[in-house]
Amino acid sequence: MGLKRRIDKINDKIKSVSIAADEEKVYVRSDRKSFLGIKANGTVFVSSFLVVFALVTTTLIVGKPMATWFSNTQTVLSNSVGWLFILLMNVFLGFALFLGFGKYGKIRLGGPEAKPEFKMTSWFAMLFSAGMGIGLLFWGVAEPIFHFDNNPFAMKGVASAKSAMGVTFLHWGFHAWGVYAIVGLALAYFTFNKKLPLTIRSIFYPLFGEKIYGPIGDIIDIVSVIATLFGLATSLGFGVQQVNAGLTYLFDVEYGVTWQIGLIVVITLFATLSLVMGLDKGIRRLSEINLRLALILLLFVLLIGPTAFLLKTFVQNLGYYLSNFMELSFWTESYIGVKKGTHWQNSWTIFYWAWWIAWSPFVGIFIARISKGRTIREFVLGVLFVPALLTFLWISVFGGSAIYQELLGNTQISEAVNANIATAIYHLLEQYPFPFISSLLTVILVACFFVTSSDSGSMVVDTLTSGGKLDAPVGQKIFWASMEGLIAIILLIGGGLAALQTATILTGLPFAILLLVLCYSLLKSLKKDYGVKKLKGS
Repeated sequence: MGLKRRIDKINDKIKSVSIAADEEKVYVRSDRKSFLGIKANGTVFVSSFLVVFALVTTTLIVGKPMATWFSNTQTVLSNSVGWLFILLMNVFLGFALFLGFGKYGKIRLGGPEAKPEFKMTSWFAMLFSAGMGIGLLFWGVAEPIFHFDNNPFAMKGVASAKSAMGVTFLHWGFHAWGVYAIVGLALAYFTFNKKLPLTIRSIFYPLFGEKIYGPIGDIIDIVSVIATLFGLATSLGFGVQQVNAGLTYLFDVEYGVTWQIGLIVVITLFATLSLVMGLDKGIRRLSEINLRLALILLLFVLLIGPTAFLLKTFVQNLGYYLSNFMELSFWTESYIGVKKGTHWQNSWTIFYWAWWIAWSPFVGIFIARISKGRTIREFVLGVLFVPALLTFLWISVFGGSAIYQELLGNTQISEAVNANIATAIYHLLEQYPFPFISSLLTVILVACFFVTSSDSGSMVVDTLTSGGKLDAPVGQKIFWASMEGLIAIILLIGGGLAALQTATILTGLPFAILLLVLCYSLLKSLKKDYGVKKLKGS
């Protein structure tokens, strides 16, 4: 009887190893097809283009009434599914922490012998430039001031200052990077360890098998492309408004859609040039320049401003955020919304969660592309904590400097925020010496972040529409870079900020559901591999 059990165990072990070996062979299959003379997935390429073309054309033809529709749609969507965004964002963050600190943390992306392609500083620079750059420059001053003047947690004063920074940390902190981490990790694992194409569909192989190469996979990649394009267009819309505001402040040029369209065209040309130069010569070098310029601006405000106050607030802000983390993370405005009929959260937390989710295929694919050779634990620690802490420091310095002025009775910055959000950072710099130089540096920095976001996003869309090809043809790169600029232009014409926010929520919702399935698929594959390794005794 004992001998029979041992034989059965040996057979089970052989069967498991055999299955794993067979799966490894299946995973080698590629999804690259020829389309119009280039290696592209025609279904994803054409369908994504047609959907985007239909949406932007409708916006352009209908004109001003679209602004009202965008605003109403945003309210309805946020009221109906806002709770789902909040719940899912907490699930995604928890899953990222589980993978980073659990038993799978020692698995290396690319296999045991894989080496990192980029040094640590270059890796962090590209993470930060792709993930947050433009948004932090746009909202780093304005958002804390908004929450200082009006937030549901405290009346105006010292208590409001603390809660304002805590809420801003929530929106830009661990939840956002948690989403990026799970998408990037899943893509890197299935691409480098399972030899699948670098597309979102590859993550679902454990669930659908060979069906990912058919209509199911096409739909997944189409949703990913659309979410990426509109999420990126939102960020580019913010960025170009701030560049325009800076030029208006410095050189008294006109602030309006005409100038913003021209700026999008010019900066998109530079983004295309960077994209054509490639990941190492273009995106990496420009990302490193961005990080250096950002650090110069950060140190300038920190050292010229109320240094001791800013450093103390950084520590206190971090403590407030962590001590109130659970309440802030799961707060849904349920009771206060009924009592006062307010929907503060719709324009802030819900929008941010949809924005990060819509951005996650873009940032996730980009992070995966540059992260071969990292262990899962190193990946999660690097993606989740280092950029988040740098983000917290940035918000504490810029947002804290603005609130410091408010506490002294100087309302110039809050008045600027209420008049035009994009001008907030320039009015802050006006409080310090050399405002022209620092404002010019800010304009250059926003433009550079604009370029890196656009070229990184184009690279990701190229990858998705070419079936996972890591280096798409030049013509395809130019096409999608141009499309991103065109989408940003038309959304600005058709509804401004409301259009950008609504487009983000509309595209973020279906991808949020995909992300939930993604977590299950990744966990299923990791469990299977972990079990096979234990059987092999490794």
